[in-house]
Amino acid sequence: MINLKNPELYNNRELSWLQFNTRVLKQAQDGSLPLLERLKFLAIYGTNLDEFYMIRVAGLKKLFTAGIIVSGADRLTPMQQLLEIRNYLHQEQQVVEHCLNSILKKLEIEGIFIKSFEEVTQTQRSKLKKYFYENIYPVIIPIAVDATHPFPHLNNLSFGLIVKLTDMEDETIERTGIIRVPRVINRFIELNDGIYVPIESLVVQHIQDLFPGYKLIRYASFRVTRNADMEIEEEEADDFMEILEEGLKLRRKGEMVRLEVGSDSDEDLLNFFNRHANVYKDDIYRFHTLLNLSSLWQIVSNKNFAHLLHPSFKPKTLPPFDHNENIFTALEKQDVLMYHPYESFEPVIKLIQNAAKDPDTVSIKMTLYRSGTNSPIVQALMAASESGKQVTVMVELKARFDEENNLIWAKALEKAGAHVIYGIKGFKVHAKAALVTRRKNGKLKQYAHIGTGNYNPATSKIYTDMSYMTSKDVITNDLTKFFHFLTGFSKKGKLDELYMSPAQVKPKILSLINNEARKKQDGQIIAKLNSLVDDDVISALYRASQAGVKIDLIVRGICCLKPAIEGVSDNIRVISILGKYLEHPRVFFFKNDASQIYISSADWMPRNLVRRIELLTAIKDEESKSKILQILKLQCSDNVLAHELQSDGSYKKVVRAPEDEKSINNHKLLEEFVNKISKASKKETQRSVSQIMSKLFSEDANDL
Repeated sequence: MINLKNPELYNNRELSWLQFNTRVLKQAQDGSLPLLERLKFLAIYGTNLDEFYMIRVAGLKKLFTAGIIVSGADRLTPMQQLLEIRNYLHQEQQVVEHCLNSILKKLEIEGIFIKSFEEVTQTQRSKLKKYFYENIYPVIIPIAVDATHPFPHLNNLSFGLIVKLTDMEDETIERTGIIRVPRVINRFIELNDGIYVPIESLVVQHIQDLFPGYKLIRYASFRVTRNADMEIEEEEADDFMEILEEGLKLRRKGEMVRLEVGSDSDEDLLNFFNRHANVYKDDIYRFHTLLNLSSLWQIVSNKNFAHLLHPSFKPKTLPPFDHNENIFTALEKQDVLMYHPYESFEPVIKLIQNAAKDPDTVSIKMTLYRSGTNSPIVQALMAASESGKQVTVMVELKARFDEENNLIWAKALEKAGAHVIYGIKGFKVHAKAALVTRRKNGKLKQYAHIGTGNYNPATSKIYTDMSYMTSKDVITNDLTKFFHFLTGFSKKGKLDELYMSPAQVKPKILSLINNEARKKQDGQIIAKLNSLVDDDVISALYRASQAGVKIDLIVRGICCLKPAIEGVSDNIRVISILGKYLEHPRVFFFKNDASQIYISSADWMPRNLVRRIELLTAIKDEESKSKILQILKLQCSDNVLAHELQSDGSYKKVVRAPEDEKSINNHKLLEEFVNKISKASKKETQRSVSQIMSKLFSEDANDL
């Protein structure tokens, strides 16, 4: 019998994530994509890597320093993982630099240039000098470093210059200084004619303004990354908000875990800097291109060059919400399943806005994890509370990198009179749910929204997610219990129709997998999620594969399961889809289950299944089930955006087979489908449009 605990059957979590980010990088290398689309993927790659170092690498370093030997199912120690990560990233850095240089050369043909101060015309230099004195000089920070001037604290992701200077009156006197470039200053100074000048190129021209009486000998640009993970001792937190605010301050001062320097840095400057920064040598990265890839967003967002991006798609409002029918009346007639961003997020916003204005509304309850800035949903909740309605909001203050924004919203909601819950001790609340209670005909009637993504209108246009809206009592009654659990005390923590982690979701998932395994060759599983890490779930999938179950996994990011291993995972195929939209839903199909289709806020990771409050929802509405299944089949057939996981942990781009009649780009096809349905809805009845929608999905998926 094969030992399913054998570490060779599992990919390392961190190395699997690096493979994911490499797939992002491959999008930047794809010559078939528009140029700014490729540059956008480089910016995403850089932003992802920043967070990876701030959280994952910082965590491994902390484990190693503490002498703790903790490992996942792959059994790699923290030190082994750190060595693998550093080796991987140093090798990949050359690919990144080549990719960026290639894109920048092609952008010059389109009229976009990145030029140093020395490369621009005299007229442009005059403009830059004027810009420096008006916009940079008042806020930039020159810092002397010597016996009387200690090395300054550099906040997380600080960018700046380290400079070697000589006294203009006595060249034997040398000084070292640092120039901090505050984040309020853009990475590039944009000239009107598509020219971007890196900030450091302009700053070094004004050394004598910043350090009067001194002349520049040499300089190096730098960027620092610190440990940004926050540890909150909840047992000691009398005021959780106060503790979190203190944690946000400490995040800026965490241990330095990475140093990026420009290629112009010599050993003397680097050694001087690192005597104070104390970054391990293999966590120092020398770049022969621009530092701070995430700053490329500044160029990508230039609307004058929007033609160098994918054509924008306007999300469509489809039946039954497209004819201004009362949203509550519509939900009393039928359940609705929406697939964003192809279908607009606007009905979700209107559910809350209409409830806030409706005099029959008694209460609104919601969870907020990442709501974004200027949130119309939060504004509606505040208005509802101020008008006397009962508003209860679970604002998860521990949503990583959104803590500060969530603190602001929590305070504003509380000020408006809402009942705000800041979290559940020991758990993050990651579930996405809203519940509206109204009076109708002398009785209370409830309306629910359950989603796979956040209540953020901005990200709903670039993340694919699913929204399920219903007025069915079996769902709304369970959501009432769910919110009671969040606001009160409960030893049970279990629901009747829905499934809630930490007590219910993992056992249910394992039960569903095991049920398919009992059906052997007649079993089938399709699971779409962001990450697959939990080794109990992976073992169950291995056993199902051994029993003959056909398993298709669509895993965007981390996947610790190894497919195509003889006798273990022969029947498992894993693909990752990367393209115009960020794949974000958690959706599952189990052929032999009574419900068959489930949506969830939870990935199959220990943190989601054991350490978070999550929801798993069975979709029993036949039309919604059919729609989801066809979307899953379509994605499984994708031969343009999909990469397939190999048994060694690497990925290969899925290539269209010679016998395939057409390319299948699921993002493009879904845009086309929704456009057709939207046009038809203006001419046809709602019933016929529903038939068209079902036919479009079914026909195309079957043709594939």
